[in-house]
Order: sequence, then C-alpha cells, then structure tokens
Amino acid sequence: MIQPPKADEYAQFYAGYVQRVPPGSDLFSLLAGQPSELRALLQKVTEAASGGSPKPGEWSVKEVIGHISDTERIFAYRALRIARGDTTPLPGFEQDSYVLATNFNQRRLSDLIDEFGSQRQANMLCFKPLTEAEIDRRGTASDNPISTRALLYIMAGHVMHHIESLKVDYKVKG
Repeated sequence: MIQPPKADEYAQFYAGYVQRVPPGSDLFSLLAGQPSELRALLQKVTEAASGGSPKPGEWSVKEVIGHISDTERIFAYRALRIARGDTTPLPGFEQDSYVLATNFNQRRLSDLIDEFGSQRQANMLCFKPLTEAEIDRRGTASDNPISTRALLYIMAGHVMHHIESLKVDYKVKG
C-alpha cells in the first residue's frame, strides 16, 4: 500500500488532486478502476452532445477526455523518469495550449475513452511493481520538487477532479 505523499513531495498547486484520494485507499485499485468509472459515467452521452461545450470558453466532454489522456501521458512520463532516478528537471506544460493544438471533437468519444483506458493499463503495468525506493524518489517538474508517489496520487486525483466536474458542471449522469 502506497502511503499518501507528504506536503514537501509536490507543489501546493497539486494539493487538491492529492487530497481527493480518500485516506486508506488502495491507490492501485483506485487507478485501475477509473477507466471503467469514466466509461460508465459517459455511456449515455451522445456523440453530438460530447462535442459541445456547456458554456462559451469551456471544453467539450471530448476535450475533457482528451485532456485527461494528455495529462496522464505527461504525469506518467514524469513518474517514470523520476522512478528510474533521472534527476533532469522536467518542464511544465500548458493544458489549454494542448487542447487548442488538436481537435478532440473530430474523434469518437468511445475512442478517446479507450485511449485513456489503454494508457492507464500500461501505466499500471509499469508502476505497480515499483519498489519502495523507486516510489520514494524525487525529482523536479515545473520547477518544483515532486516524488514518484506524489505523481501517482496526482494521476488519480486529476481523474477524480474531472469525473466530479463532468457530473457537476456538465450534468453528466451515467
């Protein structure tokens, strides 16, 4: 069981994601279940509805799912490098620029969900066997210290954040 990261293992910006993971959670079970949770939540959302924004300036459901996949890739890359002992500082990324640089709305919602599920499955195969030493390793991302442990918690909390947003802000009901 991976214990929650301490506050010095991540930038304050990520605290909201880390704190979303319920105390005592089996982190890997939570991570493994999120693709199915997302799929169940979005099962009744039509292609037409998934390409529209709830309000001007907001992302569409497809863009949210595309963003989740982009972020999963970036956080996993950071976690891998840090777990392997690479101390090279890793750059940040601007999420809005990533979403604007592609057209997630041209894709099928089911394909976007499948993409995230495949990424998460690969990440589980990579990260579940990490040793305690690899989990504890620290590096630098976005000019802030961060641990492998924190990145795994952030990955889970980030998806939890967007699932809640889809329910509350987008009024999606599975």
